[in-house]
Amino acid sequence: MEVRYFKHYSNCLGRDMEFKVYGHRGKPVLFIPCQAGRFFDFENFHMDDVFRPWIDAGKIMVFSIDTIDGETWADKGGDSRRRIERHEQWFHYVVDEMVPEIHHLAGERNWHQEMIATFGCSMGAMHAANLFFRRPDLFDGVLALSGVYDSRDSFGDYMDDLVYANSPCDYIAGLPGDHPYIRMYNERKIIICVGQGAWEDVLKVSTGWLGRVLYEKGINASVNFWGLDVNHDWDWWYKQTAYYLPFLMGEK
Repeated sequence: MEVRYFKHYSNCLGRDMEFKVYGHRGKPVLFIPCQAGRFFDFENFHMDDVFRPWIDAGKIMVFSIDTIDGETWADKGGDSRRRIERHEQWFHYVVDEMVPEIHHLAGERNWHQEMIATFGCSMGAMHAANLFFRRPDLFDGVLALSGVYDSRDSFGDYMDDLVYANSPCDYIAGLPGDHPYIRMYNERKIIICVGQGAWEDVLKVSTGWLGRVLYEKGINASVNFWGLDVNHDWDWWYKQTAYYLPFLMGEK
């Protein structure tokens, strides 16, 4: 497996940001780590082993990036407005800086441009889903495992324009029925999964909420609840990823 490391200065965040690329060609998949995770977590937590058959076959290139959750969603004691403004800077780092970089690096290897799929577990799933739902013009698929898809767990009752804009359960519910994003969602692949075992309680409630909102809006999505023995842990995320990747890649 080819692995490349990059470090670039982000104008959006005002600091250096690091990422790694796994694979020599294939569909670009953006991996967002778990809460406060780092760009090297894709391999440190052995998710690269799950992706290896697709990466080695030249079907997928994974781009693993850094989060700044410690300054934003995870900083529950901090000022809410400052936290969400900082998150919005990270969001723009991804869509305005990383997306063009992904297109460039993947395009060099594929000799053509492809849209990007997003993938993450736990808080990474929230980011993956939020990026996809906010920008379906940039992302054509999402695989989100064990995520929270509303702002309540991190921001409580606080709500402003930016929190709303980053809370999929809220802003999707607020979309007019004729919004062009609804058609775009239905042209994409949406896979949401959560377990019902230990440490999944808040997440399965939020996943259920998102599933209802998507259904009510006529948005086709695969929203799945695995068994009572399925815990919030990497061992289950490996199994879920291996099961759903063929669907995300259009192989099933």
